Formats: sequence, C-alpha cells, structure tokens
Amino acid sequence: MIGGHGGNIYRLAQRLNCRPSEISDMSANVNPLGPMPALIDHLKASISAIAALPEVDAGGIVGAFSRFYGIDPRQVMAGNGTTELIYRIPRALGAKMALVVGPTYADYQDACTMNQVICDHLICREEDDFAPDMRAIRRVAAAADLVFLCNPNNPTGALAARPDIETLCRSLPGTVFVIDESYLPFAPKPADDTMIGSDLPNVMVLNSMSKAFRIPGLRIGFVKAPEPLMQALVPLALPWSVNSLAQTAVQWLMEHPEQVEPFLSSTRNSIEKEKGRIEECIHQKTDARCFPSATTFVLIRLPDGLNAETVWRHMADNRILIRDCTNFTGLSDRFIRISLKSEAENRRAADLLVQLCRDHADPGNRHAR
Repeated sequence: MIGGHGGNIYRLAQRLNCRPSEISDMSANVNPLGPMPALIDHLKASISAIAALPEVDAGGIVGAFSRFYGIDPRQVMAGNGTTELIYRIPRALGAKMALVVGPTYADYQDACTMNQVICDHLICREEDDFAPDMRAIRRVAAAADLVFLCNPNNPTGALAARPDIETLCRSLPGTVFVIDESYLPFAPKPADDTMIGSDLPNVMVLNSMSKAFRIPGLRIGFVKAPEPLMQALVPLALPWSVNSLAQTAVQWLMEHPEQVEPFLSSTRNSIEKEKGRIEECIHQKTDARCFPSATTFVLIRLPDGLNAETVWRHMADNRILIRDCTNFTGLSDRFIRISLKSEAENRRAADLLVQLCRDHADPGNRHAR
C-alpha cells in the first residue's frame, strides 16, 4: 500500500547527506503558508496533553467540527487522517464493486483491494483537462455500489461543480458516493462547491485538516455521512484513533474562525498568484503543459524527449522533491506534479525545469538554446 505514494523526504535527505529541512518538499500537497503561527503557539502551550489518553471517541472534536459546519454531530466521525477512513469505508459498507474516478489517489483502489472489493477505474480524458465527465461516470457507476471521487482531484487539480455532483448522485440512489474534499479549502470558492451540507442519503464526504492547515503529522480527518451509513462505520471505529495533540488542534481551529478564515483567504490568494507565475513561466519557455488546477499543486505533462524520472532526479540533485506521477493509474512517465511553496522556491523550481526542458529539446525546437 505504501508503495503507491510519492517521494520520501527522509530517504532523499539520507541520499544527499543533508537534513530533511534543507530539502524543498514540493511533493507534499500542503499549505505553502502554514501552519498557522497561532496554532503552533497553542500546541506548544498544550504539549502536556500528551501525558494523558485522548478522548476515546474524539467526541469533543466531532462536536466542534459539527458546530463549525452546521451539521448534525450524529453524522460525523473523526479518524486518524482521511486515509484511515478511506480504508474503513469499503469494509463497513460491504461493497462488492467500486469505481474510482481517476487518475487519482492510489489509496481508494488499495482500500478496495485490502477489503476484497472489485475495483474499476474511469480515467478522465487529458484532452478535457482531466475534468470528470458526469455522464460517463454515471454509465459506469451504474454497475458499482461504491464510487470514489476526489474533488478537487489529486493529482490533476480538476474541480467538479457541486450541482453536477448532486445531479450525478441523485441519478444513482443505489450507489454510495464518497466525495473526498481534502483539497477543497484551496479552491477559489470552497463554500460554493462543498457537499458537506448535502442531505442526499447516498453521499459521504471526507474532510482533511492536514492539507489546509499544514499539520499532516497530526493525522486529522473527518467523514460526514447520513446516519444509516454512519451506523455501518461505527462498529469498525477504533478507540483513541485521534491523538491528544490532534484533538487539541481541532478544538482550537474550530473555535477561532476569526483567525482561520483570513488565513485560508490569504492562502487562496497566494496560491493563485504563485500558480499563475509558475504556469506562465513554463508555458512561455517550454513545450511542457500545465493543466488547470483549483488547488495548491499543478500537474505538468513533459515535452517530448523528457520523462518524469529524469526530471525527478534532476530536481532531487538540487534538493527539490517533486512527484513523479508515473505510478498513477491513467498517467504515464510523461507527467509530474509540483506543489507550490514560497515565491523563491517556486521560481527556482520553474527555472530548473525550464533549463532541463531546453537541454532535452529537439534540435528544431523553438525553445532550444
């Protein structure tokens, strides 16, 4: 299961004989501005929480999360990151056939495989910028009892509009749709596209705090689901699955919207600015293609004559870790993903990529030196 993921900053640091902090990790899809300084200060002041067991069912943060989003706490469950919940869902629902809308996060398929659920993929088309085709999904999903849809999607960054998702889910009432919104806080208008307030009986929504608040080490995830589906999850819930510091972080975040909302707004503004800068640089100076993204990362198709492993190694030698997308089902060794960091780091990564593209350009390429 672990092999389906991206780069390992610790392994690269060992290879380069440097500290992990000396590597610019542009493979991890986390907030380039975070974590919030005020949250870090709160966690430092609350470090004594690790001396006691956390709340066994994480009921306190379930309540705080539910109040923040205005939803029924009986429809919410906390987990040790959304990945734990992803692995729990196929087994809990007794699924027999699942559909994964890809190319996307490998753990949807791995969760199905672990639970002996037959899994099929519907790969969105490159010529459509990998935007999900709802009619195509409906045709294939009719044979499935479980569908995984990441929105916005990883690694493509494609965002499906809420009305389109709702229409799809309503059209197949016998199919359960798991909508993973882990990256939605990065989208321009997340409140317009979230399904977390949906009352559809066949919709489960995953919410991650790891990415938007840049606290992936704390492993914090939630699932919101109608009560009948939630009751199927409850028997598989593990005690103390959310650690004490993670629960402390959620309580603070949910109780300080006056600080959280401006932080997320600043994040989105920064992402749009930096994304535009790096995309323009790559477009103007290379034949690589950046796909439209509603998130903090950009999927890039490399020009002819260049493959992902070559780019990965070149970046790694310069202490930049990116994502080689070769092992995403539906992609190939022509794709990489770069997650935005600071302006300086983004500029340096773009310059290195541009130079490498030029070095590998065909003799007649207009970008050749």
